[in-house]
Amino acid sequence: ETSDTFSSSVRKITQHQQPPVPPLTQTLGRYLRALEPLLPQDELDHTRKMVQKFGQGGGLGEKLQQELEKRARHSHNWITDWWVRWAYLESRLPLAVHSNPAISLPRRDYSDWRGQLVFASKLIAGVLDFKYRVDGRLPVENIRGQLLCAELFPRLFSSCRIPGPKHDYVAHYGRSRRGPTHITVVRNYQFFQLDVYNSDGTPLTESQIHGQLLRIRSQSWKTDKEPMGILTSEHRHTWGQAYNRLLRDKINKESVRLIEKGLFTLCLDSPVMRISDDKYSSRMAAQILHGGGTYSNSGNRWFDKTLQFVVGEDGSWGLLYEQATAEGPPIATLLHHLLEFCKKPDRVRAPLVPLPMPKKLYFYIDPEIKWDIEMAKQNLDILINDLDINCFNFQRFGKEFPKQHNFSPNSFIQVALQLAYYRVHGELCASCETASLRMFRGGRTDYIRSPTNQSLKFVLAFDNPAVSKEAKVELLREAVEVHSELTEQALQGQGIDRHLLGLKLQAIEEGLSVPRIFMDTAYGLATHWKLRTGQVPSNTDSVMCFGPLVPDGYAVCYNPQPDHVHFSVTAFNCCEETNAEKLALTLETSLCHLQTLLQPPGA
Repeated sequence: ETSDTFSSSVRKITQHQQPPVPPLTQTLGRYLRALEPLLPQDELDHTRKMVQKFGQGGGLGEKLQQELEKRARHSHNWITDWWVRWAYLESRLPLAVHSNPAISLPRRDYSDWRGQLVFASKLIAGVLDFKYRVDGRLPVENIRGQLLCAELFPRLFSSCRIPGPKHDYVAHYGRSRRGPTHITVVRNYQFFQLDVYNSDGTPLTESQIHGQLLRIRSQSWKTDKEPMGILTSEHRHTWGQAYNRLLRDKINKESVRLIEKGLFTLCLDSPVMRISDDKYSSRMAAQILHGGGTYSNSGNRWFDKTLQFVVGEDGSWGLLYEQATAEGPPIATLLHHLLEFCKKPDRVRAPLVPLPMPKKLYFYIDPEIKWDIEMAKQNLDILINDLDINCFNFQRFGKEFPKQHNFSPNSFIQVALQLAYYRVHGELCASCETASLRMFRGGRTDYIRSPTNQSLKFVLAFDNPAVSKEAKVELLREAVEVHSELTEQALQGQGIDRHLLGLKLQAIEEGLSVPRIFMDTAYGLATHWKLRTGQVPSNTDSVMCFGPLVPDGYAVCYNPQPDHVHFSVTAFNCCEETNAEKLALTLETSLCHLQTLLQPPGA
């Protein structure tokens, strides 16, 4: 029953403690250890001296540490605001591909617009049901018995990222007593305001929503409409300038504000070309992620919007979310609720009251805006053509297999990823995996650094025939256990990356020059994340996908189910060294080889 995840009364958020500021010597020691598998000895010695100077008694590091501890005493979370601004709002890269993650879900059993609208109605009703519960009783979730902060849930609705010249900001419109009561529906590049509550405050029933979606369909036939949503896929500075030009017109300003204030956006996509089954999941992930290009459904997106649900005419569906408001775990909770809701029949009788016509949003497009749209179309198509996506379902085993051998499934997959990367590139690289900090009030994420001395020893030994099977198993166990320890440290707020970032930003805030430890080539290498990874915290057969963090990198998402694992691998075609298909195939064979390694002889 979906209500199980909700508390019986409004929970006091204040019971969550402030995240700790880890001890300086601990972070610096762990930082040096994290560099060991990545750097040659002479560079490591140079960096070690620099780190020791930074951390010495009475030195710069100690002063910055004291200021961070002071900051922690006077705020409910010393790092979150800095992190959101630095990681998201100050980034000037397009949100499409580079930032917004997409979650693609198993295809529904319909293949025409009728089925599309019936399912979309159910989905909207399910999201409204979730919002009703969030407004009254926050979801109860825990990691290892520890309650998680639920502050982010109400912010998922009626929020939107707004472009700015140097950095963006997030507007939350749902905080007032009379918050917005509409969603935005987009079909064939045309946006509509759809009120989803009756005059008495009750949410529309599924049949009421369905009737309204039929009306929207009749008003949105494919015409030569300009794809306004494409503008939001631009480089943030470029979009910021176009945004200001767009809002000079009163009609445009009203339309944009209604999109921004909507509870969420529903994208009703046209069907895409039929392709072979083995490429289907990759194509669907791409559709949710970026809309498939300007000749497909990319104009049916408003990438700044926190929540966008995509429902295709061909049974494909999923969601796209903007991370400045929330990372994956709250989204996974919402998805779980939706899937449970979709199993239930609609028992609510629709009231026999006429509903107002959904309002079409109009835009006045002058030659400048027309030019902005044309440039955005070109740039998005270049970006989409540059992205290589490879999704596959690994079916030899799932998370139960590592558990049988007393391995953490997540750490086991991370070590397999290190092995696959090493087999393709002949070295380890800076790799980050996201860990949730929601044990703490307002907590977001820290990184787990997967390359360790133990994983390097293991990958070096694995393809060496001179090393015995028993020795390889032991090295695998050590690598997995160390990764599990790093995971635990990150979850407890004892990771190194947010702390190092805090020290750097504290220096900048005080008007000091950036400390030399952060200007060092080693720090540049250690934060050039060639392997961006993430586990989907989900009990559903979903595929999550996003682009790499760096031009010469990969992004790998995985969703371990009991007897199979869904993977998505992305890379950029412009980089000759990286190849998503090659890494995906190598990962598949590496997992099979690990299975063989752990099986008893003759099995």
